[in-house]
Amino acid sequence: QVQLVESGGGLVQAGGSLRLSCAASGRTFSSYAMGWFRQAPGKEREFVAAISWSSGSTYYADSVKGRFAISRDNAKNTVYLQMNSLKPEDTAVYYCAADFLTVVASTSKREYDYWGQGTQVTVSS
Repeated sequence: QVQLVESGGGLVQAGGSLRLSCAASGRTFSSYAMGWFRQAPGKEREFVAAISWSSGSTYYADSVKGRFAISRDNAKNTVYLQMNSLKPEDTAVYYCAADFLTVVASTSKREYDYWGQGTQVTVSS
């Protein structure tokens, strides 16, 4: 059994910053890719950022490029999402996900095997 637990969400004013964390525990594989997705009310879950096992490859949605940064600490089985210059349209529940079948990051939610419970991010104008 694998557990992914997100933390760091909250309420922030537009222009502010938040740092999300996602810790993996349980029966984790030796190497795996990680991603962040988000889902706003009434919308489908969408890709935000992804990172390969080695951190050599990172991918971002166009809407967050230049404002968000994904990173990971493999020794701690933790992935981070630093979110700067937040906008009201970034308001959503943010989910981390793990793809244990590959070390290469994917932008497709269908590739991910395990998901966290989500953390709410609310950006006020």
